[in-house]
Amino acid sequence: MKNSLRSEDPFLCSICLDVFTDPVSTPCGHNFCKTCVTQHWDVNVRCECPLCKKVFKTRPELEVNTFIKEMVGQFRLKAQQEASSSSEQQAAKPGEVPCDVCTGPKLKALKSCLVCLTSYCQTHLEPHLTAPRLKKHQLMEPVENLEDRTCLQHDKPLELFCRTDQTCVCLVCPVSDHKNHEFVPLREESEGKKAELRKTEAEVQEMIQERRLKIQEIRETVKISRDAADREKAEGVQVFSVLMESAERGLKELLKEIQDKQEATEKEAEDFIRDLEQEISELKKRSSEVNFHQSFSSLREDPPNKNWVEDRVHPPSYEGTVERAVAQLEEKMKKMLEMRRVQQFAVDVTLDPDTAHLKLILSDDRKQVKHGNDWKKLPDNPERFSKCVFVLAEQSFSSGRFYFEVQVKGKTDWDLGVVRESVDRKEILPMSTKNGFWTLVLRNENRYSTGEKTSKLFDLHPGPEKVGVFVDYEEGLVSFYDVDAAALIYSFTGCCFKEKLYPFFSPYLNNGGKNSAPLIICPVSQAGR
Repeated sequence: MKNSLRSEDPFLCSICLDVFTDPVSTPCGHNFCKTCVTQHWDVNVRCECPLCKKVFKTRPELEVNTFIKEMVGQFRLKAQQEASSSSEQQAAKPGEVPCDVCTGPKLKALKSCLVCLTSYCQTHLEPHLTAPRLKKHQLMEPVENLEDRTCLQHDKPLELFCRTDQTCVCLVCPVSDHKNHEFVPLREESEGKKAELRKTEAEVQEMIQERRLKIQEIRETVKISRDAADREKAEGVQVFSVLMESAERGLKELLKEIQDKQEATEKEAEDFIRDLEQEISELKKRSSEVNFHQSFSSLREDPPNKNWVEDRVHPPSYEGTVERAVAQLEEKMKKMLEMRRVQQFAVDVTLDPDTAHLKLILSDDRKQVKHGNDWKKLPDNPERFSKCVFVLAEQSFSSGRFYFEVQVKGKTDWDLGVVRESVDRKEILPMSTKNGFWTLVLRNENRYSTGEKTSKLFDLHPGPEKVGVFVDYEEGLVSFYDVDAAALIYSFTGCCFKEKLYPFFSPYLNNGGKNSAPLIICPVSQAGR
């Protein structure tokens, strides 16, 4: 469209700078809109050509130039077609500055004129690009509310920036209200401000991003807190449910104990009463015989002569019964909470077949191990125990805390615990801490010990059916628990771990089938469930 307008410059009126409307020709050969040239002559004393300034003695009789009018009509049709096509492609979208001149669909403005205070699309901007007078106007990127860019006092475009007052002014302001102030072209100041604004915008965006990240962090913290609260609520419900169940059982046991004592007292009293009533009956009978045989010097039997002074019913003492029941409940609760504390560090443990003695049989899921009679044909690799029926877990630990549980039900002998990575796997050595073993051992059904030669035997009756193993690497602690009783069996304390630790298992020999039950690594369920 821009090229089309430039090719049709002869069809532009030099007065209104728009396409001719009713074009007329002056005697000097120049063309104008009939209305434009007539109004020009009406306001001027001299009747002269607006272009060449030729003076006419009398106002010429102006007739419409039909040739030019036809050419202008073709030009307008062509321009309308191009404008219609352009409007489909460049119609102003929401947020874009529309052309102030378009009468139909508003096209997107390309520039705004600070002199005309008007925004123009490509078609209507053409005169500002071609007409000499309009070329001097100051164009800028399209903006709305151009009135805000005009000096309200002098009705002139704001073209300067007063650095003294930090405000935009027109060319007249320095003479009137801003004498001796420092001025720079508005465009120059605008470029500097834009650079500052871009920097500020970048800083603002960075601050926004930081705050969004902080919001995300806070929300994540709240979520973590909520999840932790939900877990604590669930665990609290479980703990207090167990506590209430234990309290109910304790109450039943307490009432039964009291009832048993009372029933024993009542039975004892009933026995005394029965004996006394029997003697009373005998004495009454004796009295009757006395009355009947009072003329006789003697009776056949002597009367009962048992002394009941020392015999009495002793009421049972209930002192301390309730306190003992409460103390037992508290002790059970402490044990349960301790079990729950260590169980939260539960890890998934599986057996490592590359470390297993050749007579050990591992389940397909590597959660069970038992002793077999046959030797497996497998390579004697460096990791494998050659002379002792031992096996390690695949997992190792060199920091933090971990816990696992093993079912030992039905076994007469077993070994459990942890060992250091460098433990000797090819010789028979005492299972001592010096040799890298921290273990609990069962022998002959009821002999529990740590495996050390000098270790004492533990009196566990009944023995545990499931053993929990807890390790705190940094604390140097290895503890063994009776899971079902929620009771601590034994703890190694003050250990100094410098290597990886591996969970350790030995089902021991099957002893002709007496010890054939497997050791079973169990999933950990919270104590009291």
